[in-house]
Amino acid sequence: MMRCAECRGKGLCGLPRCPIMSRFHAQLTLKPALSYQGSSPSVFIGSYGYPDLHGGPLLINDSDNPPEWLARNLGIGDLVDLRARTIRGSSPLTGVAGSLQEIALSTNPLEVEVSFEKPVAFNLAFDGTVAPVGLSGPVRKLDLLGNANVARVVDRITSDTDIVATEACIALGESEIDVYQISKLMTAGLLGRRRKFVPTKWAITAVDDTISTGLKKEIGRFAPLEEIRLFTAEIFGNRIVCILVPGDWRYEMVEIWGGHTLWGGDEAMIVQDQEGMKKTGYSPISGAYYSARLAACEYLKSVRRSARVIVIRSVSQEYWAPLGTWVIREATRKAIQGPPAVFGSIDEATAHASAVLRSDAWLAHSTLISELRAQRTLFPF
Repeated sequence: MMRCAECRGKGLCGLPRCPIMSRFHAQLTLKPALSYQGSSPSVFIGSYGYPDLHGGPLLINDSDNPPEWLARNLGIGDLVDLRARTIRGSSPLTGVAGSLQEIALSTNPLEVEVSFEKPVAFNLAFDGTVAPVGLSGPVRKLDLLGNANVARVVDRITSDTDIVATEACIALGESEIDVYQISKLMTAGLLGRRRKFVPTKWAITAVDDTISTGLKKEIGRFAPLEEIRLFTAEIFGNRIVCILVPGDWRYEMVEIWGGHTLWGGDEAMIVQDQEGMKKTGYSPISGAYYSARLAACEYLKSVRRSARVIVIRSVSQEYWAPLGTWVIREATRKAIQGPPAVFGSIDEATAHASAVLRSDAWLAHSTLISELRAQRTLFPF
């Protein structure tokens, strides 16, 4: 649950003085809607009550695509405003399953008409994995007003009931279907042999994990990088530093929540996790770990090299509303799209990283850096 400066520890207080909720008083005073006609760019399946799931269409005459949000230079306030206007329909899946799958299959948003059992309610819910949604209501009837525009490769793979979900995700990724579309297909129960709807927050992390695990196997066959490379970028107060060191695949992420940030207390909170070719257990860093790993794997595949990867995420007070793990994925992608700084030693690279982060506190939590300093390898540092 999100905390703000004036209601820290109590969640979203909803009081007029709350600097977050005061942005949306206009939303609260709008006449509650009993119906909607317009665009549905995506679907949402909740995890509450699993395995008895409820879900429905996301309804807004705008985009539900993070790369497009960034291309439009939307700020964090713009995005929270946009998501506060988004309606999440909810219904037992038996009555709306086919329509939700058509929405998920379509490359473009479908036009829909929705009637609700009661007026939609404003309840701006934040989650560390999925983008927030402001309005919700129980769906009485859902009608599609258009036909889905389905990419040929998506039609082929979703029609194949002999391919397991893991292979389907990897095949879609190799066909350059973006991860956001693949997540929609998984949450709508359109992949694999035993098909079932999957809560959206689980599908997002599962797709990041599945595709990057497939990429790791490819990376393991590549020659190592020739030099130490460091990339950095920032989105909405999320500073990413990515260090690539010549060697076989290893991955470590260190996440730093600064003091008085969303999940930081009076002092900074630092969490670390790492892996080799195999990952055991779910990361304590949660979905951000897999989102950053996917972006790093995409880069190594593009340059056809293997490396030991250290990703440091530093979160400042500027990140006042959690927007989902897409922020970490896109921030890491943004970092590795830029020209790298090249270093002759791991100490030079870590010193530069600490300068960028304005702190070297992360180093004490990095086991991979300690190993790299201690071991002698074939690669001259």
